[in-house]
This record gives sequence, C-alpha cells and structure tokens, in this order.
Amino acid sequence: MAAMMRQKRKQNLTITGLLIALWLSSGLVLSPAANAAALVDAIVTDPLTGVALEGYDPVSYFTEPEPVQGLADYEYQWGGVPWYFASAANRDVFMRNPEIYAPQFGGHCATSLSRGYLSDGKPRLYTIVGMKLYLFYSVANREAFFKSEDISVRDANGGWARLSGTLTAEEGSVSDAVGKAADVVPADGEVAEAAPH
Repeated sequence: MAAMMRQKRKQNLTITGLLIALWLSSGLVLSPAANAAALVDAIVTDPLTGVALEGYDPVSYFTEPEPVQGLADYEYQWGGVPWYFASAANRDVFMRNPEIYAPQFGGHCATSLSRGYLSDGKPRLYTIVGMKLYLFYSVANREAFFKSEDISVRDANGGWARLSGTLTAEEGSVSDAVGKAADVVPADGEVAEAAPH
C-alpha cells in the first residue's frame, strides 16, 4: 500500500512539473508590475456592476447639493463603460460634453496620483475645484488635497500623464476611453448632437 502511495505522489509531482514547464514556456509569465497594470482600468467602475461612479449621476455632482443615484433607464455608454443618470435631461447634458462632467483621471484618486500611484476614487468622497470633479480614496486623501489644491492638481496631472498609459480601456488606451463625445452612442440608440468645438 505504501509503495502504491509513493508511486501516485511521483506521478502527481511529474504531472505538476510538466504543467509548470509548459506554462513557463508559453510566455504567460509577466512581471508583477505588468500584471498589476493590466488589472487597472482607465475609468473606475463598480466591480460588481461595471457601472461608472457606482451608478451615481455625474451631472448631479454639479447641480445638486449631494450626488444622486442614477437609473439604468437613463444609461449612456462613454469611454467603454455605462454611466447612469437620474433623468433623461442629465443624460443629454452629459452626452453633449462628457469631459466636463466625468470625474478627472477616470475616477482615480487625485491625491494618490499626486503621490505617484493609482487607487480608485470613491464616488461619495469628492470635491469640485475649477468646475472639475475630483474623487478620493479616503477622507484623509481628500483632506490632504485641500491643504494645497493647486499643487495637488499639478502633481496629480503629472502622475496621470505617467501612469495612464499603463491602464486598460475598451479600445486599449486611456485616450480611447476618454475620447470625444461624438465617438460614442447612447445605450438607447439615440444619437446626440456633438457640441461645437
């Protein structure tokens, strides 16, 4: 009985070794940095639903005292991800100029970017500076941003310029994900007029 168990263990080790060798020779091994970058999207989405801003209406950040949860009835595809809106009017406003209402840096935390790394911003932790929406990973990050907004914005822009090229998007790059509004079609099939340039 013991001899048979040793033989089974040898077979299992041999098969495991062959599978590892096959996997290594197939070129599927990437550096840890490449693996991590491939897991980060250009636009932060809810991990369960795939919706931007966890379903909050991006226009409501600018028009209401607090952000309002959007509805799937008023969905619009932009940057390769769905965005929800509280009303058809808000969806139409966003469609004309999504770059104005979408969070900066695809919804990644502005303070983290200013420090040279990526983290997802939380839709309920935000501020609007210079008519631009910034999201934060934590209350502490938001407070740090408030201490020197101009420097934080400058450094976050630099961090985004360095890190955004490593992110994935529907078309393969951040520039595709945050392209012109004319490049996308609303979920209900209506085509919006492009804003004049």
